[in-house]
Formats: sequence, C-alpha cells, structure tokens
Amino acid sequence: MTDTPLSPTERSTVLRHSERARADRQALYDVLDAGLVCHLGFVVDGCPVVLPTLYGREGDTLYMHASSGARSSRLFAEGADVCVTVTHVDGVVYGRSVFHHSVNYRSAVVHGRARTMPSEDAKRHGMKVLAEHVAPGAWDYARRPDAKELAAVAVTALDLTESSVKVRTGPPRDRDDEVTPDMWAGVLPVSLGVGAPWPDPRVPEGVAVPEHVRARRL
Repeated sequence: MTDTPLSPTERSTVLRHSERARADRQALYDVLDAGLVCHLGFVVDGCPVVLPTLYGREGDTLYMHASSGARSSRLFAEGADVCVTVTHVDGVVYGRSVFHHSVNYRSAVVHGRARTMPSEDAKRHGMKVLAEHVAPGAWDYARRPDAKELAAVAVTALDLTESSVKVRTGPPRDRDDEVTPDMWAGVLPVSLGVGAPWPDPRVPEGVAVPEHVRARRL
C-alpha cells in the first residue's frame, strides 16, 4: 500500500467534478488492478483510434500486448503518445430528474509515451505480468510462449507517471426542491462476478479444474 500522491500535469489534472479526483497513487493501483480490459487511444494518420485490450500492471508500469504486425505496434515502437483508460461501473444512479441520472464509477486515465519491449526476455516478462493479471496462476500452469509466439507478439509498456483517478459514490444529486414524497430515487448496484468454469471439449474426462482457476475471484 502507498499513499504517495499523484503529480498531475496539465493533461492529467481533473477539471470537471474535481471533487471526485483521488490524489493518492494507491487509488490508481486499485482501479487498474480491479480491471481486465483497458481502452488504448492513439492517433493514426491524424485520426483517433481507441482499442480495447488486455493489460497488466507491475509497480508503476502498465503492460499491453498486440500483434507484432499491427500498425499500432509500429507506432508504439516509434514512441507514440497514447492514452489508456480503465473504468468500473459500480451502480446506476436514478435521480428524480433525468438531468441527475448518473452512474457510480471508478476510473483511471493514463497519458504517456508508449515503448515496445525490445528483447525476448523483456517481452516474456511483460507477457508474464499480463497473464498473471488476467489469469492468476496461468504462467506456472500452462506452457510458456516459444520463440515463434514471442515473435508474433508485441508487448508495449507505459509508465504510470502521468495519471488521474476519479470516483463517484453515493445517491443522486437532486436539488432539495425536487424531493417529493411520491417519487423513488436511489442507486441500482452493479457488480462483475465469475461463474462456474466450463472445460474445453478436448479436455479428457476426469481432468480436474486447477486450483488457480477454481479460486479465481474478481
């Protein structure tokens, strides 16, 4: 745990609803560690592109992967500026007026310059971080990537130096004069959970679900 404060830049300073900003770095880690998919934004030929992708965090570095032949990978190898967002919706907020309908959420935005892992060892390490974030225990249980697979994958790293966090909690923000005795308002909680694992049809009968899968929690 760390209460080291975030150091906002012009790009990462929260302007709208600044009261929802979180200043400690642990809040950033909490939002990132609770997610599975981030949205990665960058510019190609003057046009914005936003792609959903898996990621993993180690310390103050975020790792993401893509095909080594993708144009995004070529841009990242050149040190392109990127923006990564992760958002969790914790509830739908029902106000007494449509204007005050909202959601409770936790969100993180990271700005920075992408860098591509240059060596097989660095790439393998990034893939391990990714695997252990999305599927804890998989790196030690499954076969490791071979040289051909490593060549087909590009692993991108992004420093978490320039980041912001926003969190909304609580009930709707209706005005006092909108509160009437005949209208309901409140929050419908939203949560992400896991179900029972189901096997690949090629798994022989009798092969047990491994402990790291059975113990998986979100």
